[in-house]
Order: sequence, then structure tokens, then C-alpha cells
Amino acid sequence: MKKVYGIIVKDLLNGVNVVKDAHNENLDITDKFRTSIINVAAHHNQALELDTETGRARRIELNDIPKDVTLSAPTKQQTKKPMDPVLELITTASKIKPTELEISDVKWKYLVRSAVRGKNIMLVGPAGCGKTQAARLLPKATDRPFFYFNLGSTQDARAVLLGNTNFKNNETVFNRSAFIEAIQTENAVILLDELSRAHPDAWNILMTVLDEGQRYLRIDEDVDSPVINVASGVSFIATANIGTEYTSTRVIDRAIMDRFEIIEVDILNKETEISLLSKRYGDVVDSNLIEAVADIADITRTEWRNEDGKLSTMISTRMTVRVCELLADGFTLEEAAEVSIIPFFDASGGADSERTFVKQIIQKHFGTGTDNIFNIPEQDTENSPF
Repeated sequence: MKKVYGIIVKDLLNGVNVVKDAHNENLDITDKFRTSIINVAAHHNQALELDTETGRARRIELNDIPKDVTLSAPTKQQTKKPMDPVLELITTASKIKPTELEISDVKWKYLVRSAVRGKNIMLVGPAGCGKTQAARLLPKATDRPFFYFNLGSTQDARAVLLGNTNFKNNETVFNRSAFIEAIQTENAVILLDELSRAHPDAWNILMTVLDEGQRYLRIDEDVDSPVINVASGVSFIATANIGTEYTSTRVIDRAIMDRFEIIEVDILNKETEISLLSKRYGDVVDSNLIEAVADIADITRTEWRNEDGKLSTMISTRMTVRVCELLADGFTLEEAAEVSIIPFFDASGGADSERTFVKQIIQKHFGTGTDNIFNIPEQDTENSPF
């Protein structure tokens, strides 16, 4: 009669019990036992014995395993302390990365780590490259409260970040802002969108809020004014367009910049652009059209990056998504490009304008057999309807 002895260990990654051969710690014999007997044995800290001739299995005490059986490795694994859940979430971050988000695993891991450790992150990159989307998807993936504040559209920073004073029932009443509620919510992810467009007043108010050594918000300058402490685990995610092409942005104060860890959100290459658009629109837009959109965008990005290039801006991912939305609604590629791409490029300069250059990229790419789909004059574009 031959018997096999199994030691039950916990697979911490998958949260299930597995059975290891007591003679060979690398041999998994889980499939030889019913799940019910495995779980009962694990609950009572017991081992398993299998009669290989009859196929009968039973629970036994660990001390009843024959002395010649090696138990060291499985026993150590059984008593191994579970991994810290926060550290486990960080190390396995790639498993919770949203499928619709195109970002490298290491940068996503950095974002997750920042959220669960209560750090401040600034996402920088060109407009339309996916900064805001990444910040919005982060709290969903990590199951954390989310608050959104668009600082780029803020006219009165004090009202948005602190609150308003109103006169009601013959008395002055101060109504606290939604931002104060947000910073008092434990483990919240707070998105400060378009920080580079914010008024400097907003930066001044945020200075103590973002500082790891302070983390508080004072309602006003009075020494006796209430102080609101930032709750534990709160993470601030800011987005910013940084560069000379963003004429409506401000140069962010260095003191504010130093309060963030910086992540550059990359412009997608052609392959990742196709992947993203296919995930979103592959069921409703022809794959050849999706590839065409990605290729046109890629050409403009290459020209934009080139120091001697002819373009001062490029087709962003936001724009390619907009084009695919139109394609899904029955527009042709020519029609979608005409209304959602062409208007973003400068028409000054006639035949040498950026708009003409982009039209030519699109027209050459289509290969539709139409001589001139945008009616571009040979020498002049002043009278072009587009």
C-alpha cells in the first residue's frame, strides 16, 4: 500500500489553498484531493493522506506524517506572514490597470503607489495625451473616493477652494467649499485638473495643503481662523501642460512644483494609438479606418517633434478619439478630418500654412482616387472653403 502525504499551504496571490507533496516541496498535488477536504484540513491545521491504490483520502494530524518525510519548506510557507495589503496592491498594480488606458506598467504602478501612499503626483504632457483620463481611472481601479476640481476654469480661487460668505436671515454666513469636504475625506484621490492654467491665488492657497510637513488649509489670514487638516491617505493628482506652445498656461511656481512627484504622460506611438482606438471603436469602425487615423496623427506628431518641422502643434489622442466617434456615427474619414482636425491648424501663410500641410498629409494618405479632396489650390489656399 503506497501513501502520499500532502501539506496544505496558502496561495497568497490567488487566495486559495493548495496541496504540496510532503516528499517534494515543488510538486503540486492539489488535483488529487477534493476542494472540500482541503479546506476543512486547512481550517484545522491538518495534513492529508492519500492511498494511491484505493484513491481514498483522509485528514491526519501533522505529527502523524512519517518521520522520513521532509516538511521544512511547505511548513515554512504555511506559517509565512501574509504580505502587507498596500504593498501587495502596489506590486500587483498591473493587474488592475484599466484596459482602455494606454500607459506603461511602471508609470501606472507609480500612480497606484502614489494613491495608496497619499503622495502628490503631477501628470505633465501635451494637451489631449490622456493625463486627465489616467487620473480619473486611478481612483476607480484602487477603489478610493474621488473628487474633481478644474482649476483651469476657476475665476475665483478663494470661492472654489475655501468657500463663500453670504448674508442670510440678517446675519453673515460662511459656506465651506466642496474642496474642504474633499480634503477631509480619508484616502480620497483629489484631481486638480489644469493646474498650469490656475490663477496664482489658487497656488498660494494650495501651498500648505500640498506640503507633506503641513497638510492643512487655513480659512483666512486671521491668526484665529479655523484650520482644516488634510485627512490621512489623501492623494492629490494634478495635470499640467508645460511648454511654450501653451499660450494660455502660466509658469508654475517652483515651490508648488516641488510639492509634486512628476510623471510625464507619453504621446502614443502609432501602434499604441491603434490599440487604444481599436479597444474603444473596433466593433463599430473598420480597422483600416482606425489605422488611417492613427497614421495621420503619427505623421503630425513626428513633424511636431522635429526642430525643423512645419507644425507647431499635433493631432492629439483626444482628437483621434473625436474622429473615431464621427466615423462611428457614419461620417467618412474625409468628412471627419475636415470638421475635427483641419480647424485646429493655422491657415495663415497660404500655400505654406500649417493647415495646408496637414491637408496634404491627409489627402496623400487617403489614396481615394480623388485628385483634391480638400480643394487645395495649386499655389494659394486663400479661397479654400476649409
